[in-house]
Amino acid sequence: MKQQVRVGIGVIILKGKEVLLGKRLGSHGENTWSFPGGHLELFEGLEECGRREVKEETGLEIANVKVATFSNDIFEEDKKHYITIFLLSDYIGGEATVLEPDHCLEWGWYKWNELPKPLFLPI
Repeated sequence: MKQQVRVGIGVIILKGKEVLLGKRLGSHGENTWSFPGGHLELFEGLEECGRREVKEETGLEIANVKVATFSNDIFEEDKKHYITIFLLSDYIGGEATVLEPDHCLEWGWYKWNELPKPLFLPI
């Protein structure tokens, strides 16, 4: 089986001076903290993917979704290579809820200078 570079999406949700992070479960980066997100699907727009992933994982409503930056990461232990595109968005409403318990242990709002550790490699 030919391995390929995958495209991941991470959504930085701004709520005042805080951002939302979740503790990862069940995949590479387990027990690290990351922004909500997932995989870009075939023929899906970046902003569309970000809104979909946030809704599926947290139930939150977001707006003003735009591309911020990207990372190019090799997960040597897992033999995976990802380009992660980070999107910025504004929090609109809702309570951050763990809707995919096989992938996330908990969600929390954190100030930039007080982010939990360890952070997921792309961050």
